Amino acid sequence: MKLICERDKLLSAFLTASTVVPSRSPKTILQNIKLMATPEQTTLLATDMETAIRINVPGIQVELPGNIVLPVGRFGAILRESLDEKLVVEAEARGTLVRGDRSEFRLPGENPDEFPEVAAFVEDSYYELTGRLLKELIHRTLFATVAESSRYALGGVLLEFEAEKVTAVGTDGRRLAKMEGPCRVVGVPGHEDAMTIVPARSMQLIERAMTDLEADVRVAVHTNDILVHSARFTIYSRLVEGRFPKWRDVFPKRRESLQITLAVGPVYAALRQASIVANEESRGIDFAFEPGSLILSGMTAEVGQSRVELPVAYDGPALTVSLDHRYVADFLKVLDPEKTFVFDVQNNESAALMTTDDGYGYVVMPMARDR
Repeated sequence: MKLICERDKLLSAFLTASTVVPSRSPKTILQNIKLMATPEQTTLLATDMETAIRINVPGIQVELPGNIVLPVGRFGAILRESLDEKLVVEAEARGTLVRGDRSEFRLPGENPDEFPEVAAFVEDSYYELTGRLLKELIHRTLFATVAESSRYALGGVLLEFEAEKVTAVGTDGRRLAKMEGPCRVVGVPGHEDAMTIVPARSMQLIERAMTDLEADVRVAVHTNDILVHSARFTIYSRLVEGRFPKWRDVFPKRRESLQITLAVGPVYAALRQASIVANEESRGIDFAFEPGSLILSGMTAEVGQSRVELPVAYDGPALTVSLDHRYVADFLKVLDPEKTFVFDVQNNESAALMTTDDGYGYVVMPMARDR
């Protein structure tokens, strides 16, 4: 095998694939990335046996087709540190030769035939949605999941597919984020009874791999795994075991509540100011609504107090609810500062609901404050 690559393009794809490679594994070959070169396409493969990726690399001139296995640390360092725009990568009897204009590296290699199979997308039944929507679904829900939890189902994002709609949900038990959008059904997916909880790590990989947001993405769901496919990549992931909370029961169903329209940018700026006096023990910020204004205030005994007033279009009764500033900030950070959202609250003991006009909803439980 021999090819000439544009270094920056190979580096971009290699870095994405390397996020799947385990730092430790009893199977040492998993600590490598497999490169498959044909006259039509060059593809990188990586897997940890739970998650896997096939990612196509543009800007490759294949002089001799074939496969090689590349050590992720050393070869990645060559790609990062080299100053050459193009590199020659060539398989040798005992490894790989990498040559630039003024540099040359020889790396040991393993047998590419021993690299595990990485699933390709050959599905007849799947859901189709835009890359932009899928990336937004992940971006607006992933932060609300639990990175490490004994409740495994909270360590992933729930995906629910219907005939023309997809819903993504993430929760850690104290807040819940839900985003929905349109999708199209092709064939007969036939997994209605399965609970599709995608691990947070796999969602991060999918979000990183998506660069062409206008292209369509195909999602095939099975009982125990999921395949996500675009023109650039195919990602395989095992699903999280366990039952996801009944998230629809969490969303408040109120007949009477205060619904105030607020601007994302000004509220986020005011919240950052008010939270200056917060610490790990005192995270609550009071959201006090009064006619014509929203007052955000915080207090920590050894740090001090804050009070930030923001003019808002509100003429209802006075109401104060205390919320963890970090959770509210997480919601505001994933939105365009120019957008508006509706703050829905009933009293200081009920969950606060924040929604946008594009299918995004966020629920935060209130905090008890000692006054």
